[in-house]
Amino acid sequence: MQGFVFRPGDARFESRSAEAALQAALADPAILMVNRNAGSGTRVLIDNLLRGAKPPGYANQPRSHNAVAAAIAQRRADWGDAIAPVASLYGLGFLPIAPEHYDFLLVEARRRRPAVQAFIEVLRDGATRDRIRALGMEPAAQDSI
Repeated sequence: MQGFVFRPGDARFESRSAEAALQAALADPAILMVNRNAGSGTRVLIDNLLRGAKPPGYANQPRSHNAVAAAIAQRRADWGDAIAPVASLYGLGFLPIAPEHYDFLLVEARRRRPAVQAFIEVLRDGATRDRIRALGMEPAAQDSI
């Protein structure tokens, strides 16, 4: 799940909907955003939500969810967009926006290669799937792998 990440207790975000929090953030010129890099799925999501607005900090574009959370936890920024497990890891508040899907594509002719077979088996393994769930994600149905 992707969402707005912020320090707990920030009244501009705490106990609000994602839309209300975004409006509060855009109305406050003192609040500093940390963005994601252009081309990332998270950046596409936030750009759609911002509808052309470029709040203070918009140009700060780290390349990972962890970097966004670290900037907020270290008080170098006030808010950003990241995934729920990373917000939890850093002890940050989280307002859900939209699920994020990860897909793995392969050329069918390569399916029998040992490395591909090993990867598929890991994705089907019950312990691996339990670890994925423990991170706050839901693995694909077994029959889709």
